[in-house]
Amino acid sequence: MQAYLLDSYAKQLRTSVAAVIDANHVVLTDTVFYPSGGGQPTDTGALVRESDGKEFAVTLVKKENGQMVHEVDQGGLAVGDEVLCSIDWERRYKLMRMHTAAHILCAIINKHTGALITGNQLDVERSRIDFNLDQFDKAAIERYVAEANASIAKGAPVTISSMKREAAMAVPHLVKLAGALPPSIAELRIVKIGDIDEQADGGTHVKDANEIGTIKVISLENKGKNNRRMYFSLEHQ
Repeated sequence: MQAYLLDSYAKQLRTSVAAVIDANHVVLTDTVFYPSGGGQPTDTGALVRESDGKEFAVTLVKKENGQMVHEVDQGGLAVGDEVLCSIDWERRYKLMRMHTAAHILCAIINKHTGALITGNQLDVERSRIDFNLDQFDKAAIERYVAEANASIAKGAPVTISSMKREAAMAVPHLVKLAGALPPSIAELRIVKIGDIDEQADGGTHVKDANEIGTIKVISLENKGKNNRRMYFSLEHQ
């Protein structure tokens, strides 16, 4: 399991270049960089070569053919180079807060309406969640957001565990996405937020809900039959 999955708060990691795909794309032995996917954007940051201190900016990380490919701003890295990975922590932490907030929002809306997530996109300034709701009662949504904020203010520990796919799929509340998770994943990473939410997830999260701040709804949109969209941002308490 990659380092970013084991510790969302790891800002740096010493590792080595495992493969060079081309001048601007490399694979590392391990990484703290989160790849774009699952609605969470890529981490950015830098690789500093240990031998000479040369810095390579990391602009994008993505999964390709089972590998974590790091896009760098210039060529020069070679297989075996020892490097220090450093992520843009301010960006990562904002995305962690957003991701945990999205889980709490979705859990509360699901609890009251049974709605599932049909799409989402996190970002550092605002995030989007789509639900398969028949009715879009804005007053009710405001109540759900207020409940989410009350839970956040109270605090709830965020814990990470793993579970075999067969066992996890037998527990309905663990998989809240409308679409099934890729069948190639044999063991699922489970994220639990106190007694608020528990589900399969591969993203980065804060250690406690009280780190999130306050959810502020930016807009509520009707995107067609059974498709409702919420944009939200976060403010520190």
